[in-house]
Amino acid sequence: MIPHYKSIHNRFKINNFHFDKEALYQLAYTLIKEGEEHEKDLGSFLLDWLDDKETIQLTTSGTTGTPKVITIKKQSMVHSAIATGNYFNLHPQDKALLCLPARYIAGKMMIVRSMMLGLELDIMVPTSHLDDLLPHKIYDFVAIVPLQAENSLEKLHQFKKIIIGGAKVSDDLASKLKEIKSDIYETYGMTETITHIAAKKIGEAFFNILEHVSITTDDRSCLVIDVPSISDEKVVTNDIVTILNANQFKWIGRYDNVINSGGIKLFPEQIEAKLASKISNRFFIIGQPDDILGSRVVLVIEGEQFDIDATLFDTLEKFEKPKEVLFAPEFVETETKKINRVKTLNSIK
Repeated sequence: MIPHYKSIHNRFKINNFHFDKEALYQLAYTLIKEGEEHEKDLGSFLLDWLDDKETIQLTTSGTTGTPKVITIKKQSMVHSAIATGNYFNLHPQDKALLCLPARYIAGKMMIVRSMMLGLELDIMVPTSHLDDLLPHKIYDFVAIVPLQAENSLEKLHQFKKIIIGGAKVSDDLASKLKEIKSDIYETYGMTETITHIAAKKIGEAFFNILEHVSITTDDRSCLVIDVPSISDEKVVTNDIVTILNANQFKWIGRYDNVINSGGIKLFPEQIEAKLASKISNRFFIIGQPDDILGSRVVLVIEGEQFDIDATLFDTLEKFEKPKEVLFAPEFVETETKKINRVKTLNSIK
């Protein structure tokens, strides 16, 4: 049975303390008044969740277009939480860690899952690493982003199940994660779908959709998501995919990143995957207008300029090889720490 959003599981804890609705109110006010920045965000979300409104406002990350404020039903967030609990086999009193900002959907949903599923949630300052993790504590479940995984590989064994979202897991990072004995999944989703609607074990090619999700593609070969329990409307994405069957799809790349060079469609994400193990700095592939090719491939690397090894592009096909390599002192990021490719490119012109 799906719980109502006003109910709070009697096994729910934050930092080892039980909280009913009244106690959560008091915690929220205390965090807003006296807490650190990430605690104020948590307090604000708790007050929003506990008010009399049936909906909550969220800011999208721009995955399906320009970032915007959308209104989501709280009960839809509960449906998402239950679907996650069922997929990952979570149970009351499982120990979970919140190390993502409560300001954004991924952090908010860790709180909702904990309240609805009866998880024992610990709160950590959201940073790019997990250095503050207690050395001997074992958690059943955590949600992190690729940067946190990359910076905390030696700590990931402390989690039984790990979901990684917010950005694609690179092939280089995936190879490192395969050496860790935890169950590690890459997830696919966005604010509009209330975080993930699909997941795959690290190293697998195809995402498996969660319960009550239906998938199709549009005339651009982009994924269209239908989850009636979460959204009244279908979510049309800019993610080009290959659908294997009703329950599985393979992510190919972003429609808005596709480079049409000399009549050949190139997917930057596929080129980046081939270069991931050869470039230690952050980087991305992007197209620039070209009088002859229409668009040419450009490699942008973060950091100080250095000499490019002649063998760097040996694994690339002829049309995939960058016509120019640019360096940016620091990449421009969105509020959710994703690389803004266009703004970064414009910043170095």
